[in-house]
Amino acid sequence: MQASHSISMSAPSRVGSASAARWLLPFGAGAATYLLCFFTGNTLLHDSDSFWQVKVGQWIIDHRAVPYSDIYSLIRAGDSWISNAWLSQVLYAVVYDHWGWTGPVVLASLAIGAAVAILVHLLSAHLEPAHSVLVAMLAVALSFDHLLARPHVLALPVMVAWVAALMSAAERRRSPSFLLLPLMSLWASLHGGFVLGLALIGPIALIAVWDAAPERRVALFLRWFAFGCAALVASCCTPYGWLTLLAATRILDLGQLLSVIAEWQPANFSSFGPFEACLLGLIGFGFYRGIVLSPPRILLLLLLVYMALTHVRSIDAFAFLSPLVLARPLTRRDKPADRVSSWAKEFWSLPYASGLTMVIIAGCVAASTLSYAAHHDFVFPKTPTPTAALDLLKQRGTKRIFNAYAFGGYMIARDMPPFIDGRAELYGETLVMDYFKATEGRRVDTLLRLLDEYRIDATLLAPDSPAALLLDHMQGWKRLYADDIAVIHVRTEEPGAGMPAKPTCVPGCPAP
Repeated sequence: MQASHSISMSAPSRVGSASAARWLLPFGAGAATYLLCFFTGNTLLHDSDSFWQVKVGQWIIDHRAVPYSDIYSLIRAGDSWISNAWLSQVLYAVVYDHWGWTGPVVLASLAIGAAVAILVHLLSAHLEPAHSVLVAMLAVALSFDHLLARPHVLALPVMVAWVAALMSAAERRRSPSFLLLPLMSLWASLHGGFVLGLALIGPIALIAVWDAAPERRVALFLRWFAFGCAALVASCCTPYGWLTLLAATRILDLGQLLSVIAEWQPANFSSFGPFEACLLGLIGFGFYRGIVLSPPRILLLLLLVYMALTHVRSIDAFAFLSPLVLARPLTRRDKPADRVSSWAKEFWSLPYASGLTMVIIAGCVAASTLSYAAHHDFVFPKTPTPTAALDLLKQRGTKRIFNAYAFGGYMIARDMPPFIDGRAELYGETLVMDYFKATEGRRVDTLLRLLDEYRIDATLLAPDSPAALLLDHMQGWKRLYADDIAVIHVRTEEPGAGMPAKPTCVPGCPAP
């Protein structure tokens, strides 16, 4: 009886130790990724959109409501606009109010580390531990240029967990559990990319139906269909209700505009970068290993590749989700050689050994964070922050400013209404396309029309902007200030009087 009692008491502890040991490698990989992103935190602040994201979050906290109309723009104030990343904006605003820009850097780094930890944990069920970590690090490298202190980064671990859960259900020839639906509601509150999670339900369901026994396919399809409908409803469980879906899809209706916004442009194969290397390596590896995929799995993989080729902002989805699609087919049939020594096995089988190790890692990470943050200020690059120029415009009381696209977020943070900012869906395709044609010097008449139509008093542009060079030669405008970040031109005549003194064309613009 005593021996039996001893065995029954030790079994749970060994199960717990095994569970903790399975999370030790993912936890370590996530912690290392967090520290990498944190120590290079200034790279997370390379986008001025982070300014207005925090500003909107502060407004939501102050008013205890979500916005339904624009409150920041010069020319769109009062127009219909909703924020499909309201929860991310609130989280960024909370940590910013307490710790300055260190807060958003830490929060974004934690989200990236969590995504890596989840990915390594899931891949470890199919691949060797070292290979799982290698694939996760490759995903970070591919996504690094798009890892910014913005809402999509906070949604990254949710995206990985959601797709992994769907793939797991499909590989078990079952339908997903309805307990996953709150995850979709969370994703819909964090970022508009949740529509990808909805769109992937169909292709992943096809994998499940394809692999199922013929007599079970109809019933399985109906269960997946019911789950898809429930997920669609769950995505509307936000303060905006069904408008959440509307706001998320408006960005896809911008047409030609998507070709001029950097992150929506297609991948450029004229230069050889990490994405190009990974894509070619994946093709070569597939031929070398003779990987065989089912048609639905091929379809899903091609969908992710197509998205990455079409818009560079989708490369992170390709980087983090493609391994989940390929993990099971890559599973080695022969069990890898066990290279762990007997003493190491005994150590990790001890109760609480793995848990204690994770606590030590967490303590070291926290200490490193506090120590580094105490001696380092995270700052944006100078390019999107024309501080001196805005100070001058504020002193002059100038309100109607025609600004460079990159300056919009910083102007919102400084409580100065921008002519334009990163919310392209607010301004619409026609206006933003006219704006880019005007500032790039391709349409002088469009530049004059915008300046007169919106009764602009001053322009705030980059020194090398073609529009700024044109304004140097325009009647009715004079250069007031210039530095290496921005140049200011102010109006000297009434709107309508500012015609070019002579035919002007900057290098690269079409001849008259």
